[in-house]
Amino acid sequence: MKTTLKLRMSNHDAHYGGNLVDGARILGLFGDAATELLIRMDGDEGLFRAYESIDFLAPVYAGDFLEIEAEIVEAGNTSRKMEFFCYKVITARPDIAPSACDVLKDRLLTTKAIGTCIVPKGLQRHDG
Repeated sequence: MKTTLKLRMSNHDAHYGGNLVDGARILGLFGDAATELLIRMDGDEGLFRAYESIDFLAPVYAGDFLEIEAEIVEAGNTSRKMEFFCYKVITARPDIAPSACDVLKDRLLTTKAIGTCIVPKGLQRHDG
């Protein structure tokens, strides 16, 4: 089971100088994608348990457009292992003008992670 979230980072998302978005914001988006998958599979938001790995590969800035992809890769009795990917698809170009952007020819992988969520006993549904 997969899901994709698409959104633009705003100035409110910037945490560091140069309008750099912190990695915690991306992890929050991974959590949102996990929540959607758990609701679709089990009818419950569940609880994010742990990340097995997180790799920050490229910076994200205010004004960038992102695609967050998540997929359940293993489903146990009460756990769901997921893979997460954050791709930049449009990049802000404040060097040209405050509202300038470039559409990227190829998506840029900025962040990837593997994590596990748990669903309370009795709420698991496997008809998703």
